[in-house]
Amino acid sequence: MAAATKSSGPRTLATTIKLLVQAGAAKPAPPVGPALGQAGLNIMAWCKEFNAKTAGYKEGTMLRVKMRVYSDKTYDWDLKTPPSTWLIKKAAGLARGADKPGHEVAGVISLKHLYEIGLVKQRDSPNVPLKSIVTALLHTCRSMGMRVVSKPEDA
Repeated sequence: MAAATKSSGPRTLATTIKLLVQAGAAKPAPPVGPALGQAGLNIMAWCKEFNAKTAGYKEGTMLRVKMRVYSDKTYDWDLKTPPSTWLIKKAAGLARGADKPGHEVAGVISLKHLYEIGLVKQRDSPNVPLKSIVTALLHTCRSMGMRVVSKPEDA
């Protein structure tokens, strides 16, 4: 899915790096710079590549990135969907979840919204049934202090 730099001979996986970066806003500052620098990669080249690839996303969208770095300093990377908590907060219009989940309600979200988020999350795991993804999202909502209602009008 993503590009790799030079390649010669057999490649062995040296490390895997997971990052959370805003679409189109990768900079050599933390968290990107230190993570890629420790692996000995060209930070600016990756930032330019990432920003070009994510230019079509809405500004501020948080994306998960999984990089595989090989022993010959080549790499490849995949874009993943935003974290479930980020999508839920955006759908509910919240900046953060509850301080005391189970004791206070931070916001309200409908099952329709969870279903739509589930369709987005299913891109990362196409073999997982949508019902299972939505069930996991329901549990995530509970841990964030979100109340889930059956109809959007009830929210």
